[in-house]
Amino acid sequence: MSYQLSAIVADAELLREETRDLDHAVLGELRQDFALLPVTPQLVQELTGAAPDYATGEPGPEQPFALTLSPALTETLSRWSRRGPVAYVEAEFAGGAGRQAAAVWLDGALTFRPRFDSAFDGPRPQWPINAALIELGAEPGNWIDPFAELGLHVERSIEGWLAHGRRGLSADYWDELAEEWEARQ
Repeated sequence: MSYQLSAIVADAELLREETRDLDHAVLGELRQDFALLPVTPQLVQELTGAAPDYATGEPGPEQPFALTLSPALTETLSRWSRRGPVAYVEAEFAGGAGRQAAAVWLDGALTFRPRFDSAFDGPRPQWPINAALIELGAEPGNWIDPFAELGLHVERSIEGWLAHGRRGLSADYWDELAEEWEARQ
């Protein structure tokens, strides 16, 4: 099974207010009052006035993201971060191998420089997305790490997150279905 994500993660209310007038913004509800904004080409166009640009090679430490974070897009994230921390995260996995990267803006500045990992040989809290979520204020819980604690595992693609948001589902939706199914057994 594969997994692909390109999203902005922040406080749900912050994202609701910043995107309320956007046609291509769909928020996916996460746990702990966070939300995820899937980053689509249409959203980038709406936010920046230009088509998105993508890296020509594979992402790595020097170019951590597949999406090139244009000055207009980073200005948007910087502006939003004046109201609270904002992260841009990317992940792609297939057959157990993959990569993830993340960056965080706070108070109008990039405070968590883009980090990239494809080895995942360090402690889970240091993996780029987990570390970024901790910077956002994610609290430990019952799940294995902040990624799962907030519910970033419940959808496996941008299309899944778009459907999730359009249907108004919570990150606990799949857990509730599993509990309902177990109760019927």
